Amino acid sequence: MPTPAAPSAPPRPVADGELVWDPAGPLHLGQTLGVLARGAGDPVVRVLAPDLVWVVARTPAGPVSACFSRTGPGGPLRRPVRVRAWGPGAAEFLAEAPRWAGAEDSWVRFEASDAFRALPHPLRAARHHHPGLRLPSTGRVLDRAVVSVLEQRVTVREAVAAHRLLVRRHGEPAPGPAPDGMRVPPTAEAWRAVPVWEWHRAGVDGARAATVRRVAERAPALERLGGAPLDAQLHRALRSVPGLGPWTVAEIVQCTHGDPDSVSVFDFHLASSVCWFFDRRTGDDRRMLELLEPWRGDRQRVVRLLRASGFRKPSFAPRLHPEDHRRR
Repeated sequence: MPTPAAPSAPPRPVADGELVWDPAGPLHLGQTLGVLARGAGDPVVRVLAPDLVWVVARTPAGPVSACFSRTGPGGPLRRPVRVRAWGPGAAEFLAEAPRWAGAEDSWVRFEASDAFRALPHPLRAARHHHPGLRLPSTGRVLDRAVVSVLEQRVTVREAVAAHRLLVRRHGEPAPGPAPDGMRVPPTAEAWRAVPVWEWHRAGVDGARAATVRRVAERAPALERLGGAPLDAQLHRALRSVPGLGPWTVAEIVQCTHGDPDSVSVFDFHLASSVCWFFDRRTGDDRRMLELLEPWRGDRQRVVRLLRASGFRKPSFAPRLHPEDHRRR
C-alpha cells in the first residue's frame, strides 16, 4: 500500500466551488496528472502547462470540470494547489481532488530504504531531478478500465484516436469554462449503447468492444472497487471480468489506486526497455520481473523513474503497424 503523505494543513474551501490544498512536499502537477492523459487533445484530461491541468469527470452527483493550478508564494513544486470546479459534481469532486494529485502517495519510505540506494545511478538521478512526481489515485475504475481496454493489443496512436472519437460522440459537453473539445466521459449506459458501426468507425475490433460492454454492465460493482483497499482481492475482483487480464488490471490500479508495485506485463515495449536498461539486451516479461524483484513493493515507482530518466532502448525491430478493423 502507498504510504499516505499527510498534508501540512487540511484542504480548505476558499469559495464556493474552490479548494486550496498544501501538498506538504514537492508536487509536479503536470507529471502526476499527466499519466491520466492520452495525447495533447485528450477530451478528459488536458495538461496545458506544468502547473495547469484540467480534468473532466463524472461523479455520482453529476458531471464536473476541474482546474488544478498553483497559487501563493514558494518554490514552483511547493506552492499550494488551487482546485476550481464547475458542474453538479463540483462539491463531491473537490472532496477527492487531492487524491487525484497524489495526496495519498509518498516516496519517503522508498527513498529512505536500502532498495532505493541500490537503484542504478540514472534512476536515483531521475528522482533527484523529478522530486514532484507522484502516483495519482482517481478511484474512477469504469473510466480507467475503458481507456485501458481500448489500449489492448494496438498502438498508442490507435487507442488515443479511438478514445477521443468515442468520448466526443457519446460523452457530454464539459460544464463550466473547460478548454474546447473537453467532454464528460460517457455513462455506463452510453457505453453499452454504442452501436457496432461506431466501434468500427473508431477502429475498435469486436473483442475490445465486447469487453467495454462487459465492463459497463458491471459498472456499479467496479465503481465500488474505487474505494476498496489495494490488495490481492482487488486484483482478483477486476480479473473476474472477462477480458481484463494482468496488463489491463495493472494499468487500471496504477491510476485508480496509485499502486506503487503493479507492473504492466505483456506490454509491447515495457519488458524490452527494462531488460535493455539493466542487461543491455532484450528480454521477456519473466526476465523483467526477475530484474525488478529487488524492488518488489515499489516496482511501478522504478518503472516511472526509468521513464522519467529519458532512457530509450535502441530500436531494432520493425514498428507495430496499426490494423484497420473497419472492413472486418
